[in-house]
Amino acid sequence: MENEMIKTQALIIGAGPAGLATSACLNRLNTPNIVVEREECSASLWKRRSYDCLKLHLAKHYCQLPHMPFPPNTPTFVSKSGFITYLDEYATRFNVSPRYNRNVESAYLKDGRWIVEVGKGAEREVYSADYLVVATGENSEGVIPEIPGLAESFEGEYLHSSEYKNGERFAGKHVLVVGSGNSGMEIAYDVSKWDADVSLVVHSPVHVLTREIVRIGMWLLRFFPVKLVDPWCLLLAKLRFGDTSRYGLIRPNKGPFMNKLVTGRSPTIDVGCVDEIKAGKIEVVSSIKRIEGKRVVFVDGNTERVDSIVFATGYKSSVSKWLQVDDGDLFNENGMPKGELPDHWKGKNGLYSVGFGRQGLAGITRDAQNVATDIASL
Repeated sequence: MENEMIKTQALIIGAGPAGLATSACLNRLNTPNIVVEREECSASLWKRRSYDCLKLHLAKHYCQLPHMPFPPNTPTFVSKSGFITYLDEYATRFNVSPRYNRNVESAYLKDGRWIVEVGKGAEREVYSADYLVVATGENSEGVIPEIPGLAESFEGEYLHSSEYKNGERFAGKHVLVVGSGNSGMEIAYDVSKWDADVSLVVHSPVHVLTREIVRIGMWLLRFFPVKLVDPWCLLLAKLRFGDTSRYGLIRPNKGPFMNKLVTGRSPTIDVGCVDEIKAGKIEVVSSIKRIEGKRVVFVDGNTERVDSIVFATGYKSSVSKWLQVDDGDLFNENGMPKGELPDHWKGKNGLYSVGFGRQGLAGITRDAQNVATDIASL
């Protein structure tokens, strides 16, 4: 029996902050929309795939979604639980009701409408929409790099950072954390507090700043160009941390905010990891060459025996799995927008993206408002 077509004006794929914000903006403009989500809850990255000590890395006013500021008594840097509460209240306030356990299998254009086939357990649903909004974001699937010997011979436990909750189970073990972004350095710091022996793989130059320095820098950028703000922030960082290159943390040639503009990589926000590195409690090591049993061989020739490896090696988009023929000419083969900022959010034939601009929650807010306004105007 053929599935009955479920029709709507806009179909939003993904119920993370991007999907919730887009639906809220459309609801305020009285534009009918449906949100489908593969998990059994909204904001699953925050609720199910993030570590306990996580906080928003930017001040709260850079992280609020459209039309709903954080309450005045909210701390400047919002905790994981505080942000989850905010998202749930946001969905309630703007009548966003995602349809959960819906796994998108294919999406294509037919007779001017988007046809989206969705798996719901053993059942199937087919949606038809004038507009398709992809809000699955850049962080859809965790990435673990291919390392010779990892899958074949490693005798310990390895996991992606999305599976890490806290360091309790690693107490007394030698843990190797791979990645020097926010997740990597926060997890290394957290594990070290559980009396684990921690090594941190830093394979490329990285800017490490404090939350306060970033906050000052973002405020200064409202009045001054990046070429003036970056040196000020680097001076503050040097006063706080000293010469981090002595400990294996080499800074990029470009300043922190210029580097973000050019490469899309944000500076790492230190939560105490640098002091642990300077004190010798966390050892910085080079990239992994291969793994032999519990023995890890690094590219500089050094070796270590480790019990566990946590890969804080980022995420990738999953769009290319189900949008096999991009009739909207919006995404590349890696499932990321072809267009550069600020033209990354709109494709052809009613296809849009929200949360793919590498601009964090502030970028999600801008994308959601742009998409909703554009759809309502049409």
